[in-house]
Amino acid sequence: MCQHSSKTEVMPRVNSSKTDGRRCASKPMCQHSNTLLHFLRHVSFPPDAHLLPSALKSCPAQPLARALHAAAAVSGLAEDPFVASSLLHTYLRLGATSDARGVFERMPDKSVVGWSALIAGYSARGDAKAAWGLLERMRSAGVEPNVITWNGLVSGLNRSGSALDAVKALVRMHGEGFLPDATGVSCALSAVGDVKEVSVGEQLHGYVVKAGCRLDQHVVTALIDMYGKCGRADEISHVFHESSHMDVATCNALVAGLSRNAQVSQALLLFSEFVSRGVKLNVVSWTSIVACCVQNGKDLEAVDLFRKMQSKGIEPNSVTIPCVLPAFANVAALMHGRSAHCFSLRKGFLHDVYVGSALVDMYAKCGKVRDARTIFDAIPSKNTVSWNAMIGGYAMHGEAANAVQLFCLMQKCKQKPDLVTFTCVIGACGQAGLTEEGRRYFSEMQHSHGISPRMEHYACMVTLLGRAGKLDEAYDLINEMPFEPNGCIWGSLLGSCRVYGNVFLAEVAAEKLFELEPENTGNYVLLSNIYASKKMWDGVSRVRDQMKNMGLKKEKGCSWIEIKNKVHMLFAGDNSHPMMTAITEKLKQLTIEMSRLGFAPSTDFVLHDVEEQEKDDILAVHSEKLAVALGLISTSPGTPLRVIKNLRICGDCHEAMKFISCFEGREISVRDTNRFHHFKDGKCSCGDYW
Repeated sequence: MCQHSSKTEVMPRVNSSKTDGRRCASKPMCQHSNTLLHFLRHVSFPPDAHLLPSALKSCPAQPLARALHAAAAVSGLAEDPFVASSLLHTYLRLGATSDARGVFERMPDKSVVGWSALIAGYSARGDAKAAWGLLERMRSAGVEPNVITWNGLVSGLNRSGSALDAVKALVRMHGEGFLPDATGVSCALSAVGDVKEVSVGEQLHGYVVKAGCRLDQHVVTALIDMYGKCGRADEISHVFHESSHMDVATCNALVAGLSRNAQVSQALLLFSEFVSRGVKLNVVSWTSIVACCVQNGKDLEAVDLFRKMQSKGIEPNSVTIPCVLPAFANVAALMHGRSAHCFSLRKGFLHDVYVGSALVDMYAKCGKVRDARTIFDAIPSKNTVSWNAMIGGYAMHGEAANAVQLFCLMQKCKQKPDLVTFTCVIGACGQAGLTEEGRRYFSEMQHSHGISPRMEHYACMVTLLGRAGKLDEAYDLINEMPFEPNGCIWGSLLGSCRVYGNVFLAEVAAEKLFELEPENTGNYVLLSNIYASKKMWDGVSRVRDQMKNMGLKKEKGCSWIEIKNKVHMLFAGDNSHPMMTAITEKLKQLTIEMSRLGFAPSTDFVLHDVEEQEKDDILAVHSEKLAVALGLISTSPGTPLRVIKNLRICGDCHEAMKFISCFEGREISVRDTNRFHHFKDGKCSCGDYW
């Protein structure tokens, strides 16, 4: 039996019929209505044309509005123009469009204000047909629409999500000779951005300049938002610098627009300017810039901004936490992640499925897959994102059996798997060498669940077959794909060729990758690795010259390790870390001890044809070794070490970690771009299969 298989297992049971349930749910509103009616019946003075509109203005719910409406009808005030108008606007404000329509139809004097309000109400519901119909009736009744009428139509349609209808209304408004004011322009620009009609947006921008409202705060914000949605990052900065508006709304629009267009450096620069100017930014502002950094690979900056946000007295909300947790996960900042977990617990955010799912992902990526499962089990109402996060976590740790088991449980719980689910499951099978199981899930995805494989599924299958040594079969699968393979597909094949030293297929895959991703240095380096492992130094030189001619440089290896609540970043061959002297000394001691135990560096993983001693020196300064050495000298004996690397761990470092875990008596976790490696007592969780 699945845990939390239905809402009835986690919600209080109600021993009543559906009718009783409805009565129970509406009881508080009924009590308020009855109390108000009782008051109105027993007051010593009758409600008048001033009392009722005042009460309607502050009316919070439809039942109370109807009670007041009944009181007005009983007292004969429902026909009063002032009272009727108040009833109309109250019903529209509360979303009771049909009630508002009834009030309006009974009004003897239907003014442009009433018509405009009702048209705006139907527009806000997304009922464009009814709104246009009312506009035609309005004209037939001899009442001409004004700018307010058109503004309500455009803004209402835009708010309801009918952006295309809103743009059409704007075009018709202009065609009939109405010139929108600043309010109308702001609403129209939002709709234009949603449908990405940048040419219309540029015309509106020109109109704004001519109309003299280009410095209006709301117009500036709307222009920035529109250009951001339309992918015009250059215009975002131009509009901002032209207006020099420094308010919270402008800041939020700037960050969102620049983030959409991967202009994270510019977003950070402008955000810092807002902070230095003392603009009162809110939680939305800080959450936006944190999310911007995370989405664009600036994880350390996101962590720093999150801490600054708290130091400014801005409290994170249930949106901020899921935004920042991926940054903690990406740099293995476990202590920061745990602090966010505790904060969420205190604030009651853990019932939010997105907070819970982000915590599952964070713990899994920080090497704590058991903690991730504890959080997962505690999520009261799981969605597909939650299941995928946990299945993906198991896959990352090479725990294929647990991933498959959870996948089966997901289906028993009547949760439908999606594209991501199958990517995680097939990927988990590939990590553990479960070739036949992976094939079965690939087939089930199509035939049992009706999901057509996408590029990522084929990439998983190529990896699955390639890692099992079935390189020719993987190549055949690529040729049989129903669409052109991308860099991910050929990259999967090239990675498998590295494991098995298949130079022929490696050259085929690399040639395709050089066409598809000419500036991706990783592909050149991987081919060079294959040549180097075969001591084909002419091939290494050829690839190196090709990179040089294209102005490409190998991406530096970088590793992160968290020590005492601080994340340290170390680069391969870099001596800038303040503790580098002690790190180097520790590495020398490790080398001596490993040599004594019989460890010989695997120099096949060095790209260049250099002397053996020089190869040893190159291998000694790989970033993951630097990080582990720092961890060893900075923590007490027996403390587990967790390292994150931006590249795939090489075979030499993999062997070295096994030796270090043995004679240092440490558990060492290394997460590379492919998976987690857990080293303990001289063994790795991957079983040397990665």
